[in-house]
Amino acid sequence: MARIRRVFDLGADVTAINAQLAADPHLAALAAARPGLRVPGAWDGFELAVRAMLGQQITVTAARKLAGKLVATYGERALARTSAASALTHVFPAPARLAAANLATLGMPRSRATTLSALAASAVAEPRLFERARDLDEAIARLRALPGIGEWTAQYIAMRALREPDAFPASDIGLLRAMAEPDGTRPSAAALASRAEAWRPWRAYAAQHLWTSDGAAASAPAGLLEEAVA
Repeated sequence: MARIRRVFDLGADVTAINAQLAADPHLAALAAARPGLRVPGAWDGFELAVRAMLGQQITVTAARKLAGKLVATYGERALARTSAASALTHVFPAPARLAAANLATLGMPRSRATTLSALAASAVAEPRLFERARDLDEAIARLRALPGIGEWTAQYIAMRALREPDAFPASDIGLLRAMAEPDGTRPSAAALASRAEAWRPWRAYAAQHLWTSDGAAASAPAGLLEEAVA
């Protein structure tokens, strides 16, 4: 029950969150339209990190296909009693499995395959790697110390896996698109980060509202990452 509450963010005080975000005219309309919107979690931090890294520099559709190929190749077969009731055939591979694998055979750039293997090795060495830190700054610093993880990915993992309510990937293309002016002019990542200061300590919820807004133009959170455009 605790894991379900965590993954579906059932403990969020949406009344307090909406009251804070409503001080911004742009977010006020979004919060009023979706007053119960929460930030979805993740069952496994390592899987989330790998999927976020797979999405760098490619489309969301391509990233999903690559993740499916990775799971089909290196994931463990699901139990018969589980797969019989659904389309589930495999579970996501454990860090040790990916750390020892030659991921370049899946068709991704060799540099990214090497980075993913190194990330897996880090997860093997520190089993509590994707557990919540003492505060957001510490969590971001710890994640950014890992191979291949930049600011965007660190903020995204902190939001989804570590359940940090103030995590905010300011350079996300979907967020910048959602905050564009009527003429289409988008703010810079620095300008968005500055405006988002007023949304603390609920910036993750502001991001979720922006991602689900019409202005985001269906841009998925794990699409074009900051590391890919830097």
